[in-house]
Amino acid sequence: MLRRDLWPRWTPLGADARLDAEDWGTEIMRVTVYSAKPYDREFLDRGTAQGLDIRYCEAHLSCETVALATGAKAVCAFVNDDLSRPVLERLAGLGVQLIALRCAGFNNVDLAAAEDLGLTVARVPAYSPYAVAEHTMAIILSLNRKIHRAYNRVREGNFALDGLMGFDLHGKTVGVFGTGKIGAIFAKIAAGFGCHLLGHDPVENPDCTALGMRYVDREELFRASDILSFNCPLTPETHHVIRKETLPLLKPGLMLINTSRGAVIDAHAVIAGLKDGTIGSLGLDVYEEEADLFFEDLSNTVIRDDIFARLLTFPNVLITGHQAFFTREALGNIADTTIGNITRFRDTGEALHTVSVAHVAGKG
Repeated sequence: MLRRDLWPRWTPLGADARLDAEDWGTEIMRVTVYSAKPYDREFLDRGTAQGLDIRYCEAHLSCETVALATGAKAVCAFVNDDLSRPVLERLAGLGVQLIALRCAGFNNVDLAAAEDLGLTVARVPAYSPYAVAEHTMAIILSLNRKIHRAYNRVREGNFALDGLMGFDLHGKTVGVFGTGKIGAIFAKIAAGFGCHLLGHDPVENPDCTALGMRYVDREELFRASDILSFNCPLTPETHHVIRKETLPLLKPGLMLINTSRGAVIDAHAVIAGLKDGTIGSLGLDVYEEEADLFFEDLSNTVIRDDIFARLLTFPNVLITGHQAFFTREALGNIADTTIGNITRFRDTGEALHTVSVAHVAGKG
């Protein structure tokens, strides 16, 4: 039996909103929002004015919690919700027609199963590339100048500078793996520090070449970069780009940054690289096995993930909990696009930003 504190919390339509919907002949559509936090509710409540009956669940979507979507025609899911075939089958059985992702990534969705079941999947293709790019640079600056360590020292009355030495970013070579919107904005920020830019992407971005970026293959990117930032989607080609076999290709002492998807990096290999000095410092906002960790308060529990716990022991590792997207502007854009996907589907049977097997194959 589901815990009562995980039952959906209902956001009732205001009288004006319900009257507006009825006056215009708009269907009142129920939406179950999984993995809901207070900040999600703050922004998604805008949907009530557009005839959406929104129910919020703190629980992740899984086979155990799928029943919370009873009566809903759409579910709104986030990055760590389970959208595998068994879950999708049960959602379809409940009458759900739309999976509205409030994120850009969709690697947690079995798109083939959704297609077989007649489920539409929609996402938020862009929300604020500035948020992620700026957070990427914030991690670099903090790691380089040891801000996280200095903060703790000063609070303890320790003003010694030993162990806090950094380096000038000016003149360093920054490799950008993935030069889409986020990567391009990050490259512009790095250029502002006077960095030399190298890029790797199947498609060259003219905004990046205008900054003086030189596109190279993976091996040259790894060998030449003082700082390497991953700003790419997770695909079969980008899965475990950094792994045991690629460690010897990295420039010794490399600063490695990942604010894209956790599985781009093999954490086991990274630990080996940190131990032998191949990786000089590591900054992560994502982690391959983050589903049981991030977005939750685990301060009173024991972290059972031994790999993650090992990463936390290194003084040259800085980890944030999938925080890069988290700005007011981004959350507002995510909510508006998500609501737009749902209301368009309600009114026309098609969402604004659908994703499918054909889309992944480059045919959609």
